[in-house]
Amino acid sequence: MAKQFDGIGDAHRAFIEDQHIFFVGSAASDGRVNVSPKGQDSLRIMGPNRIVWLNLTGSGNETAGHLRDVNRMTLMWCSFTTRPLILRCFGTARTVHPRDEDWAELAGMFGTPLGARQVYDMTVDMVQTSCGYGVPFFDNPRPRETIATWAEDKGEDGLLAYWEEKNRTTIDGAETGIFE
Repeated sequence: MAKQFDGIGDAHRAFIEDQHIFFVGSAASDGRVNVSPKGQDSLRIMGPNRIVWLNLTGSGNETAGHLRDVNRMTLMWCSFTTRPLILRCFGTARTVHPRDEDWAELAGMFGTPLGARQVYDMTVDMVQTSCGYGVPFFDNPRPRETIATWAEDKGEDGLLAYWEEKNRTTIDGAETGIFE
């Protein structure tokens, strides 16, 4: 039942924009594969083959480390409501840090919240849809405000210290590039 497409069509875009959560998958050439849930107002579809998403501070920084080794990324959405559908975007991505020239432009699309640590600029080379018949129903999706409160409590200096302690390397010990 899976179908592949060269880019994000209007129906794909509408589906993505209707979801409250997406998952990012990445892997280095060896070590662990990482799949991480993302939410908030952290993703923009820039065209049929480009997605930009903001990465907030978290307990790990696997995607950044993985992309330094192997430039590939998968994003996935699945419907937890009436329409059963899973949509994946496959491609490559570049990591944009606060020190990079285009940080202000890209992070600015999200209001540059405190705790923003990277933006990923993804080139989509394939979109795949599949049925989603096995995905359960979930009710009452709403955003958590915890991450914003946590970042505000830490402050800028506290966030930098946290990045140093928790985000400098992946769980497999690969450098993430956060402080280059």
